[in-house]
Amino acid sequence: MKNALAIAALLLAAQAQAQDLKTTGGVLATASGMTVYTFDKDVAGSGKSACAGPCIQNWPAVAAPEKVAEPYSVITRDDGSKQLAYKGKPLYTFVKDAKAGDRAGDNFKDVWHVVKD
Repeated sequence: MKNALAIAALLLAAQAQAQDLKTTGGVLATASGMTVYTFDKDVAGSGKSACAGPCIQNWPAVAAPEKVAEPYSVITRDDGSKQLAYKGKPLYTFVKDAKAGDRAGDNFKDVWHVVKD
């Protein structure tokens, strides 16, 4: 029972953090200005994220807002949370981006990229 309550609380917290995106300096960013990334191992349009475990701890999923319109969509992660996608690719932020506008994750290991709008 405790586990189910903890999961429910996490899902609600993720939904509460859902943010609209904006273009800042030619790339997508959260409403608070944090750079948004895609992961090459994600297949566009698959409805799945290839980032889990330690990956999702370093690359938090961008939570999906209640309503989206093209080119945005929503995928459901394995834990049931809703993640925002752009042109079918799930979106993430990077924990090493300390402040708005940071892009430390761009081309990280040649598989993470900023989203250019």
